[in-house]
Amino acid sequence: MHILIIGAAGMVGRKLTDRLIADGALGGRAITALTLADVVAPANPGTSLPVKCVAADLSAPGAAASLLAGRPDVIFHLAAIVSGEAEADFEKGYAINLDGTRLLLEAIRREGLAEPYCPRLVFTSSIAVFGEPLPAAIPDDHIHTPLTSYGAQKAICELLLADYSRRGFVDGIGIRLPTIVVRPGKPNKAASGFFSGIIREPLAGLEAVLPVDDGVCHWFASPRAAIGFLLHAANLDTTPLGQRRTLTMPGLSATIAEEIAALRRFGGEKALRLIRREPDPIIARIVAGWPQNFDASRATELGFRAETSFDAIVEAHIEDELGGRVH
Repeated sequence: MHILIIGAAGMVGRKLTDRLIADGALGGRAITALTLADVVAPANPGTSLPVKCVAADLSAPGAAASLLAGRPDVIFHLAAIVSGEAEADFEKGYAINLDGTRLLLEAIRREGLAEPYCPRLVFTSSIAVFGEPLPAAIPDDHIHTPLTSYGAQKAICELLLADYSRRGFVDGIGIRLPTIVVRPGKPNKAASGFFSGIIREPLAGLEAVLPVDDGVCHWFASPRAAIGFLLHAANLDTTPLGQRRTLTMPGLSATIAEEIAALRRFGGEKALRLIRREPDPIIARIVAGWPQNFDASRATELGFRAETSFDAIVEAHIEDELGGRVH
């Protein structure tokens, strides 16, 4: 089996790569080739598996077609400009998040013109496709009313994925990821970055900035759960999806106050003192329009799983990133 990961240099892409290499197989089929692509070539993971690391900008002419030269069986499309950056740079957001995805789908269609080709495409969408007015728990079939450019870009891509799948050009499945916490590494430009920062930095003995108030509520899952979502989506029988090709992933609805309470249980008062409250009206406005709770029963019925407590999310971070102990 040949697997292509687009966006392989990002946090989720790196973790997915590590998991695939460790397993050596996907869905019971041995991995025979692994192509890792990002705008900057990902580092070679060092494995006996045949790995090709390439630099590719999907929005550039011909880039998508070149990635399909080996006709990968499964494509994980993780590449995107994050929410805050897509809002700040309108043109860049649409070029990468929309045009890149459209060109990938079109390259897949064209690859199948001479000889049949219909790979499984796992596309990471976002809960940002939903915006006010919202019900208390948002079902999969709630109307898309995104309130950010990022959300609009993801919503359009969901429609493209469904149409190209309907026509038989690709076997697509979209997964709307919760906000992934606790993200390892350094902060990025995502407006949601503080959700991870107020756990990650204090547990590492560093100061973290909190730009919103404690009552802000959001939908979360861990990086560990995100990898599980991707692998399950790659193996899932897509027949039950029908024409509704995108699913909201299960997660945990929690407030900032509940996050901080979990931090206290693992890091004590010392960790809490490292949170510096610095209100940011721009981030507060963006976050205020985000959904807070979901009915993910459609995904759970299909076997997707996530954490059910914030303590479990913090525990996963400590085990996976801190060697099982708080520094």
